[in-house]
Amino acid sequence: MAAGEQQCRDYLQRHRVPELLHRLGALLLYHRPERPREFLIQVLERVKAGKRAEGEYPYLMDEANLAAMFGLLDVVGQGWITPAQYRAALKTLGLSTEDLQFGDDVNITLDIFKEEV
Repeated sequence: MAAGEQQCRDYLQRHRVPELLHRLGALLLYHRPERPREFLIQVLERVKAGKRAEGEYPYLMDEANLAAMFGLLDVVGQGWITPAQYRAALKTLGLSTEDLQFGDDVNITLDIFKEEV
C-alpha cells in the first residue's frame, strides 16, 4: 500500500468518516424521506448541534428498539450480556468498538447497553 493511500485511510479513521457515512446511510434508508438531500442536511445540522450540546443527537433506534435488541442478545433472560456480545451488536449497528472501556469480566446490563449505544 502506498504511503499516500495509508495517510488517507488514517485520516478517514481518525475523523470517523466511515462510521458517519454508514450512520447517515442507515438513517436515510430507515426514514426514506421524499427529499433525501434535505434530510441529510438536517441530520448533519442536528449532529453539529448535538456536538455543541445545543440539541438532541439524531438516533436511528429508540429505547424500545434497543430493549428488543438487548432481548435478542440475552436469550436466557439473565439480565446481562457479555462484552463480546456487546461488541458484536455495535459492529452490527455499524458503530465503532475502538473506545470501549469494558473488560471481558464485566456484565453489560440493559441500562448500560441503552446508555452506551
